[in-house]
Amino acid sequence: MVEPAASGRVVALLANFCWVELDSPGPGHTTRLLCTRRTRLGKSGLQICTGDWVELEGIDWAAGRAAVGTLLPRQSLLERPAVANVSRVVVVAALAEPELDPLQLTRFLLTAEATGQPVELVLSKADLPEPAAVEQWCERARAWGYQPVAFSTATGLGLDALRERLSQPGLAVLCGPSGVGKSSLLNALRPELELRVGEVSGRLQRGRHTTRHVELFPIAPAALVADSPGFNRPALPSDPAALALLFPELRQQLAATSCRFSNCLHQGDPGCAIAPGWDREALYRQCLADLLDEAAREEKRSSTGPGLRQRGSRLEPRLDPRLRQESRRRQRQQAHGDEQPGDELLGDEPIEELSPPDPAD
Repeated sequence: MVEPAASGRVVALLANFCWVELDSPGPGHTTRLLCTRRTRLGKSGLQICTGDWVELEGIDWAAGRAAVGTLLPRQSLLERPAVANVSRVVVVAALAEPELDPLQLTRFLLTAEATGQPVELVLSKADLPEPAAVEQWCERARAWGYQPVAFSTATGLGLDALRERLSQPGLAVLCGPSGVGKSSLLNALRPELELRVGEVSGRLQRGRHTTRHVELFPIAPAALVADSPGFNRPALPSDPAALALLFPELRQQLAATSCRFSNCLHQGDPGCAIAPGWDREALYRQCLADLLDEAAREEKRSSTGPGLRQRGSRLEPRLDPRLRQESRRRQRQQAHGDEQPGDELLGDEPIEELSPPDPAD
């Protein structure tokens, strides 16, 4: 007898498996299944992310197991942390312990803006600095184009406003450096979660990694929040020409007027519509310089030719693919086909281990 198919949302990636929350309960009021991935998804290059909508096959209701057979189209994707179908991105930055770094915060905001989804900024540990310093940062963020909320899990400041924002329908992702209080915020909003939190390193003033994977938690009906591992240096978007549009204050100016040249990089050249002296000008120029340097390095790598590779300061030949030996695993697969032990429990098609994002990030 063929088990009926089911669909749901990936709510967590753990090692080589994923948890899928079902759209509707199955037999025995089962609401969540532990799943692996069909081999055909891996062969087609499809990567499963937390937040993905999927269809399941080969369901074993008694064991609570299944296989992801189909990955449904995504509406959006935040690459780091890897979360699909994001409704909005909430960047969390600490006002103290560790000290707020404007460049690091800007890079996180650029990563969030690159998704094309609404971006919100929240400032944690608002009980530590003087109230005047907190208000100064809020005013600065408003000049950037955001409506920040300063909060403290110690005093409860701002938690009601954050609960109201995060209760809006959709999937909100909390992202930011380690140690800024993302898990502490969720614990304050939902104490029963009891998420693990850690102290900031006293010597380096950096957060310690306590969250090891992305997981979705319900905050209100139809509202999910993703807690994610912290990391300290988010990657910049790849296109230098599109960098300015990721700054809300520049996006507003460029919507009202345009530069003389369409390829303007807004560095004060004649005919540029952006007047100098804006708050994040130095941060913009530094990010732009980093992007241009990376583009130059990439061009240098591509100019070495397909038969050479850059190794330090010298070029060396690449190994001819015909000289590479196949792994023993590949040889066994070719000799016995793609079937793996235990496939008979999940259907006719083999399953494949997931490759989740690096948990150390």
